[in-house]
Amino acid sequence: MRVLITGGAGFIGSNLTRYFNDNAPDVEIRIIDDLSTGRLDNLDGLRAEFTEGSILDYELLSGLSEGVDSIVHLAAIGSVPRSVKAPRPTHAANITGTLNVLEAARERGVEHVVVASSSSVYGSNPSLPKSEFDWTRPMSPYGVSKHATEGYAIAYGFSYGMKTLAFRFFNVFGPGQPADHDYAAVIPKFLDAALSGRELIVHGDGLQSRDFTYVDTVCAAILEAVQRRVSSLDPINLAFGTNTTLLELIEQLELTLNSPLSVEHVDRRVGDVRASQSDGVRIREIFPNVQPLPLAEGLERTANWFKQKRGVL
Repeated sequence: MRVLITGGAGFIGSNLTRYFNDNAPDVEIRIIDDLSTGRLDNLDGLRAEFTEGSILDYELLSGLSEGVDSIVHLAAIGSVPRSVKAPRPTHAANITGTLNVLEAARERGVEHVVVASSSSVYGSNPSLPKSEFDWTRPMSPYGVSKHATEGYAIAYGFSYGMKTLAFRFFNVFGPGQPADHDYAAVIPKFLDAALSGRELIVHGDGLQSRDFTYVDTVCAAILEAVQRRVSSLDPINLAFGTNTTLLELIEQLELTLNSPLSVEHVDRRVGDVRASQSDGVRIREIFPNVQPLPLAEGLERTANWFKQKRGVL
């Protein structure tokens, strides 16, 4: 089997490559990544055929899709704040890029495509926990772009009979997630600040909640989806129903690091969703073998990675 991973040098993509190497070593991995947010050293020691390039380069993407059995489409410009500041690049990468991936798959006869959507599509919907059949109302250009990502994948299923699957990711975290840029996710930001002796910056009151999902749990679901050629004409929430506020996250980090942490509250950010939690029903029905790693254990593993990177473990 041969799998093309777009964005494969990024946080999730490189972890997925490692997960394939460890759990399905017979699978040949191709990667395309323009290294705008991914890092080549994320792939050190991994077995994969790497090509530097953009999914907006259709000829390159189409060529790499030749002879591929499945495409896992992770390439995107992430971050709600980044999309609010500059919506056009987010639109191009996340919407036009997804269309390119699906067209390349159709042109080259790739039968199975998994795409990464996001819990941000729910936006202003206040209901908790969230089902895939709840209404969506994105609050940011990023949320809109992910709504289009999953919409295109599902439409190709209806229009062309392509086997597609749209996973809605919910705040994925784990080793390898960068903290060294303005739009870093909350857990690496917090860990980086805590290990550097800085205050943790909380936007708003800290009562906003998230359904944090450890990266290996995400990788396990994607691997099984590829191996079983799982497809769906509805999206699937890739989260298991946890509901952790940022203040609760900080308390858990204090236990993980065995140290009190200082917090500074600043203004909330435009486009941020107040609460995010999946009901976890469909993921458990369709992927009963995938068991989520508890938050405390995931934070322990992630903190250890940060410490090793700093040479303090």
